Amino acid sequence: MSRPHPSSSPPPDLRRTEAYDYTLPPGRIARYPSERRDGSRLLVVPRGALEGDGLGSPSSSDPFQDLSFSDLPSLVREGDVLVVNESRVLPVRLLGRKPTGAECEVLLLRPVERGADPSEAARWEALVRPGSKLKPGRRVVVSPELEVVVEAGLPNGLRVVRLESAVPLRDALERNGRIPLPPYLEREDEPADRERYQTVYARTPGSVAAPTAGLHFTPELLECIDAHGARIAKVTLHVGPGTFRPVTSETIEEHRMDGERWHVPADAAVAIAKARQRGGRVWAVGTTVARTLESAADETGKVRDGEGETDLFIFPGYPFKVVDALITNFHLPRSTLLMLVAAFAGYRTTLAAYARAVASGYRFYSYGDAMVVTPRSGERP
Repeated sequence: MSRPHPSSSPPPDLRRTEAYDYTLPPGRIARYPSERRDGSRLLVVPRGALEGDGLGSPSSSDPFQDLSFSDLPSLVREGDVLVVNESRVLPVRLLGRKPTGAECEVLLLRPVERGADPSEAARWEALVRPGSKLKPGRRVVVSPELEVVVEAGLPNGLRVVRLESAVPLRDALERNGRIPLPPYLEREDEPADRERYQTVYARTPGSVAAPTAGLHFTPELLECIDAHGARIAKVTLHVGPGTFRPVTSETIEEHRMDGERWHVPADAAVAIAKARQRGGRVWAVGTTVARTLESAADETGKVRDGEGETDLFIFPGYPFKVVDALITNFHLPRSTLLMLVAAFAGYRTTLAAYARAVASGYRFYSYGDAMVVTPRSGERP
């Protein structure tokens, strides 16, 4: 298991969770996606621009640039490799009734059996509502073809549940489950979310939340990047609820990440190795890809093919071995995702970029706009 791995000692305040707070004005959370996927705004953030560590370019008080996401190909060079997460969100929010007729909800979080195919797993850890009424032995009827049996309670308030269906579980979930939108959207899922809360390249079912940086890509945009001479490589990390769990401890090192399954195919590992050999840059589409590549890499930065489970927590001081550029959305305050971005872009650069995004009217969170942290000048030219 991977644990927090800082390589140096950032200023002491960066170890405190409160250092990763910021103020977001009301109404700035994107409750719906943009009309076009690639119509989102894109804030260009030079890596380390405001760190003053000799590695960035701290000569300008505003080194950032405003683009549209459709402009991304202009930043990618021939020989680069763009790595995406092809995990697909499962419809794991189940609405049903107890035999008495009382309404209830079951949100599937992770399969009980480690390494099990989530789309075929029968036993899950789950969040249930109302928790006081759904004790072990209770049954929830979702539809005539899908029922949920509560098997056991867990110390953290979750339940172990078992899915029962006369049809394949993947089919039962697809027909009866709802897309688990983030609660901060403050709305029920709608038919359009079935498509828009998935990336266009989502293929392997298993996530309970979308790898949101990839939501901005269209097939045409990917073709344009390919035409620029960059390779598209696909990996998988099944996003679990722990990715978005807020850090509640006073210091970030007290926080522990939940394990998430990753897979790097052989062709992706080869594409990354070839890009690095010829001086190309490795672009991670999202924090999930960044964590996958860093978890799959050895100390020299060579990414191995294979699969595993990672609980790698990346925060300032972490020595990135693989990733040269990062495409990501704007994340919640005090989140591990924001801490990862601060580790990659630089703490001062990240907080300044967020302040710039707030002042410039960018939309935040899963359905919001994006930022790209570009490589330092001279990095893998």
